[in-house]
Amino acid sequence: MNEKWAALEVYHERTKSSGISDLFDRDPMRFDAFSVTFGDMLLDFSKTSIDPTSRNLLVDLAYAAKIEQKRDDMFAGLAINQSEGRAVLHTALRNLEGEPVYVDGIDIMPGILSNFESAKMFTRAVRNGEISASDGAPFTDIVNIGIGGSDLGPAMVTRALTPYHDGPRCHFVSNVDGAQISDILDLLDPERTLFIIASKTFTTIETMTNAQTAKDWAQAALGEKVKHHFAAVSTSLEKTAAFGINSEYVFGFEDWVGGRYSVWGPIGLSVMLAIGPEAFTEFLLGAQDMDTHFQTAALHQNMPVMLALVGIWHNNICGYGSRAILPYDQRLARLPAYLQQLEMESNGKRVDVDGNLISRNTSPIIWGEPGTNGQHAFHQLLHQGSRIVPCEFLIAARSHEADLDKHHQLLLANCLAQSEALMRGRSHEEVISILCEKGVTENLDSAAAHRTFPGNRPSVTLLYKKLSPRTLGRIIALYEHRVFVEGAVWGLNSFDQWGVELGKELASDLLPLIGSEEDLDERNGSTGGLLRTVAKLRQ
Repeated sequence: MNEKWAALEVYHERTKSSGISDLFDRDPMRFDAFSVTFGDMLLDFSKTSIDPTSRNLLVDLAYAAKIEQKRDDMFAGLAINQSEGRAVLHTALRNLEGEPVYVDGIDIMPGILSNFESAKMFTRAVRNGEISASDGAPFTDIVNIGIGGSDLGPAMVTRALTPYHDGPRCHFVSNVDGAQISDILDLLDPERTLFIIASKTFTTIETMTNAQTAKDWAQAALGEKVKHHFAAVSTSLEKTAAFGINSEYVFGFEDWVGGRYSVWGPIGLSVMLAIGPEAFTEFLLGAQDMDTHFQTAALHQNMPVMLALVGIWHNNICGYGSRAILPYDQRLARLPAYLQQLEMESNGKRVDVDGNLISRNTSPIIWGEPGTNGQHAFHQLLHQGSRIVPCEFLIAARSHEADLDKHHQLLLANCLAQSEALMRGRSHEEVISILCEKGVTENLDSAAAHRTFPGNRPSVTLLYKKLSPRTLGRIIALYEHRVFVEGAVWGLNSFDQWGVELGKELASDLLPLIGSEEDLDERNGSTGGLLRTVAKLRQ
């Protein structure tokens, strides 16, 4: 592997003075050569500094990392999550044909398909009123209470698929900050609300605190009938029963599905309630489409692989430490937050699978906002800032609002203009010429400096026909597999998350000290000082 990295670094050093625009000048067919299509999706990475040689070197790096073998091991159910001794099989949740997938010699597909049918039956019963509120009337509102993968996935997907909503309204509570659940409960009628408590172990402190608050609120209005208003996604039947949830309303999932990869299964129950089982099945089929493409396409024409290799080029070879996710699709407003967890929790690691320190940077910092809002916020930095931030644009060719197509045409124009402006820039000489044409004659150099755009700033664009359930399934699976490829190249385990544990432990230790000014001597000076100040301010 080291020689593959070295070859990339040497080649970049030799060619980095060449601009992206120069690559188009040398190759009029560059767009066709540096884009990948799959169905009605197109990934354009021609506006990067990758040329034929560097692309080949990147693909060689992927081969050296044994990407194909590692990919096949994941789909086959091998325990590729080494630190926890687990298989990684979120892909099995969308294996709708039920082809056998074995974990420890047992085919897990019959259980998955059975659980899927149970979820569909429950969903249909809630949506048609067969499963109803305590007074026999239908539920009008669903509240999903979870955190991390039990919130980010379903919340993002539910919002993205708003045009397909024909079921109860869905709300999401994740933050232990009482403001969030208070604001949501204020909108609801306890007699018309069904709560879904999403916690695998039913012990996650934020989720269970919010769950108890929701139960207290509903019980105050409903009394003992409150039991009709709660369901759960959990593996702990004992704890859900103690909470008062009917076992028929509890849906479990296995430890080979990580939280941030779990929207495809029972964690997606709120999505299914909003859009219906048929549309949810389309969502799964989209992900399955991308799974098949990832498994079968040659690496240089493999969309997840090439998206990952572009990321590695920017992060490890060019030294760009962050990545902006810019969906020009308002309904994907939560996608940057979703990808923050997917990428930074998966690949924000400093040791490899054997516990050795990794000498290269791993996950970049992921951030972003939907366009065109971002243009009036942080695009100033993207175009003229001192740091180069690779951008990833997402845009649909068509919107759901046919009567507002002029809006979408303007959105498309803005998206394409931003990526072109980042690449082309505007030189000092061009600005001088423009100013002179406008009659500006004084302080020309100074005035031009403020209006000069360096350009040569890379971006990729993911273009798709329309944001449908199937397309969204493909997009999410694309990013899941991109994370897998990057992690495999870096040699780390993308499927554990030990980094979240220390803060949890310390929070449990500190909870009894909130409001107290005693027994603080063993805390560090800052924490002790903050605790004393908190105690005074709470008086």
